[in-house]
Amino acid sequence: MNTKIILLFAILFSFLACESVQKSETNTETVIPNKKEKPKQHDFNSYWFSGKAEISSYDVKQSRYGEMRDAEVVLVFVTEPFSLSKQVKLDRPKTAGEDMISVMKLNNVRKFNTGIYDYSILTSTFTPINSKKHPLTLKSTTSIQEWCGQTYTQLNLDGNNYQFKQFSYFESDGDEEKIVPAVLLEEDLMTRIRINNGELTLGEMTLMPSTIYSRFSHKTMQAEKAMINKATFNNTIQYTISYVNIDRTLTIDVENSFPYKIMKWTEDNGDDLITTAVLKSSVHEPYWNQKSVADEAQRDILKLVK
Repeated sequence: MNTKIILLFAILFSFLACESVQKSETNTETVIPNKKEKPKQHDFNSYWFSGKAEISSYDVKQSRYGEMRDAEVVLVFVTEPFSLSKQVKLDRPKTAGEDMISVMKLNNVRKFNTGIYDYSILTSTFTPINSKKHPLTLKSTTSIQEWCGQTYTQLNLDGNNYQFKQFSYFESDGDEEKIVPAVLLEEDLMTRIRINNGELTLGEMTLMPSTIYSRFSHKTMQAEKAMINKATFNNTIQYTISYVNIDRTLTIDVENSFPYKIMKWTEDNGDDLITTAVLKSSVHEPYWNQKSVADEAQRDILKLVK
């Protein structure tokens, strides 16, 4: 009889132990977060070489003339076949041979009003997809139109230098052409984030501040020392770019998963008025084919105001 009781207790203890292990294993699975896998190369190619562009709209509070303005930004990211020698989009890339290079183009369109009159700014940046072979952006242009006049700035990579050209309505800026040492551009930080699947090189580096900052502050465009730091949150990665010798800090919040969309950014120029841009809507479309009146419905999807 004692033997049967002992056997019964042994079976019961074994059953409870197994159940305890199962519960423990179940609880462990629920508390361990899923590890984010790096996007596979075919994900990058299928998204960025699909014959579509990524168009994103942003609600912006823009600092200008000591006051905050309501503004709107549209970022258009798309890959294009580009000419190394001419630094323009190729019409016939299949016949271009080694002169053809794939670039990530970013058109950054910013619009806002200052009192009665309006500003319209377009910056275009062309960054090679193969950053190991071509580590620097090939070309960057910025045009600023407002009721007083307009300015146009262009940088073209030429070996270890950029050919700098500036044309301005304003005497203080004037027309200028010069050679400047080639460095990373603030304008290409966003294209690099998209090309490198959310990653930016960290630490101290030499960086050319944005053309918009230089024009608005009437400062000569020249390379500056900057620090790039990174903080990771549940759904976003935040990069902070702080210049050492000029009063400018930029933050960029990036989606923490493929395709690593730009979710938000801020621009602080030390005047207690911080420009802030927050994502409203995003689509992945061949917008160049959507030019009929019926296609204006896409603007509603993007929540465009202006």
